Amino acid sequence: MSFFTRRQALAASALAFPFHRLLALPLDQMKLGVTTDEIDEDVTTAAKFLREFGLSWAEIRNVWGKYNTAQPIEKIREARTILDQHKIRVSIEGTGFFKVPLPPETAEGQKALDEQWKLLDAAMERAKAFGTDKIRTFGFTYRTGETPSPKDYARIYELQKEAARRAKTGGFRLALENVGGSYIETGAQSAELLKHVKESNLGLTWDPNNAGAAGEKSFPDGYAKLDAARIFHVHLRDYKKGADGKIEWCAVGDGDFDNLSQIRALLKSGYKETFTLETHWKSPKGKMHATDTSLKALLKVVKEV
Repeated sequence: MSFFTRRQALAASALAFPFHRLLALPLDQMKLGVTTDEIDEDVTTAAKFLREFGLSWAEIRNVWGKYNTAQPIEKIREARTILDQHKIRVSIEGTGFFKVPLPPETAEGQKALDEQWKLLDAAMERAKAFGTDKIRTFGFTYRTGETPSPKDYARIYELQKEAARRAKTGGFRLALENVGGSYIETGAQSAELLKHVKESNLGLTWDPNNAGAAGEKSFPDGYAKLDAARIFHVHLRDYKKGADGKIEWCAVGDGDFDNLSQIRALLKSGYKETFTLETHWKSPKGKMHATDTSLKALLKVVKEV
């Protein structure tokens, strides 16, 4: 059996689900998609999976084995053509912009920062090709043994302002994700960022599970600190504490996070932006199975919204 045929067979078996029932779901009220490389690195395989579930949105991070920002622009245009053929729109372009240690204020640090500005330029070029105005970014990462200081945060805020100004010239919005190991990890830290960075084209990729994994009661407490109008994108998944007390990702519905209440609160606030399932759970049957399992559970949640 050829590699492509085997993939399609796996997809078909994974999608044994009564999809006619999706017609009853309020998906018109939720722009719900999936991070495509958590289905498959092949864009066609991922697009077919999404359409089988009645979804028409996708978050793009890796395609064909590389970060989209590392792919030639011709490959990005090829991916866009495939997505268009399957009536899939790109909700947000995932990048690694500012997912690096905070560069020191030295000549070497300036070189590292210059590389990040080049990355932002590449991201904007690819976001335009994908037909989205949203770019997923970050708030820098810790070095081993570092303790954040007010001076660190002040510099981060200034760099975020500069990034927003650069993105605005191209008509793009930066949606900064709170993530483990970053200076911006929780709802409280995200809220503080938004207070200091007033540029309207900089907002959040709100990931309540990342915040919860960091020890915050992300919903409702962390979420309550946020300006909902500056949430541009939302990641959904689930987590739980393992037997050793450590946080581990799991299939949606098998963990501790209340996705239903979080989604309801967002919609009640007037949120009309996009959602992405980014399961992160590692199934022994592979990532397509993991996404398939979490997506089916998430769709049941959406049905209750």
